Amino acid sequence: MSSGNHIRILSVDDHPMLREGIAAVLGTEPDMVLVAEASNGREAIELYRAHRPDVTLMDLQMPVMNGTEAILAIRKEFPDARIIVLTFYAGDVQAARAFKAGASGYILKNMVRKELVETIRTVHAGKKRIPAEIAVEMAEHHSDDALSGREIEVLRQVAAGNANKLVAVHLSISEETVKAHMKSILSKLGANDRTHAVTIALKRGIIDIY
Repeated sequence: MSSGNHIRILSVDDHPMLREGIAAVLGTEPDMVLVAEASNGREAIELYRAHRPDVTLMDLQMPVMNGTEAILAIRKEFPDARIIVLTFYAGDVQAARAFKAGASGYILKNMVRKELVETIRTVHAGKKRIPAEIAVEMAEHHSDDALSGREIEVLRQVAAGNANKLVAVHLSISEETVKAHMKSILSKLGANDRTHAVTIALKRGIIDIY
């Protein structure tokens, strides 16, 4: 795994400028070396196999294969893989999903310059690291009644701007069933209306609009 005293790092993000920023931060650390870069989850798996990095930095929302799927696949093949999620979104549901998939750390992209190096060292040492604000958010919603898979599908359709009639057609269910799902969604999310429900769901990472 480690070459000498260096922590070997794989960076995964579909934005080249962000990868350049990460490379610049890592380039100033004498004990860290960037061994490879990937632009989607599928590339990440291939490069992980080729380089066996000590720590992987993983974006969540990417084309071809998203970060959560890539974390699951890498951890299935390499159970000791240490993966830090890098994301713009502080959603508690998205964070919980990432940790459940096997992530060891979670960092917001706007905190990269301040937090990245310390987070890498913490995770490399075998510990977990999560920003306080996300930990608080996760704790607050821990006992919430989670949306079902079908409710999430309905909410995605609503987020795309579809009226109940069209949602019913797309999901091959009746309009009455869509209305029942929406009632349940509003109740579970504590939302006032459809737009409010979509806003809450996006903020918490229940749905995304990549």
